[in-house]
Amino acid sequence: MLVQKLSHCPEFVAGDGTLLRELFHPDKQPLDLRYSLAHAIVPVGQTSIPHALTTSEVYYILTGEGEMHINDETQTVEPGDAIYIPPSATQFIYNSGNEPLVFICIVDPAWQKEDETVYQ
Repeated sequence: MLVQKLSHCPEFVAGDGTLLRELFHPDKQPLDLRYSLAHAIVPVGQTSIPHALTTSEVYYILTGEGEMHINDETQTVEPGDAIYIPPSATQFIYNSGNEPLVFICIVDPAWQKEDETVYQ
């Protein structure tokens, strides 16, 4: 059994500017996984940098409120919302609330640097 504690995962700034902690990644643990699982935070009033992955991604909102942008669509998101982001879609999320926007990211197949394009 492998139980990963969030507090034991180092926090870093991801390529899209979010504060990220990788919980599970098949390149970092001896796991037979196709996907990677991470915990992300966007501080109040901030926006992740527009980016696209060649893989699919799902966000699950834990706390906070925001605006999810996928290609030309925008929708308000809140705790309990799951957002599917298709491969190659340009995406970013804006924290429109008054507390950190915290969400889980699942990338399938597992996130790889070469699969991501960040638009600055």
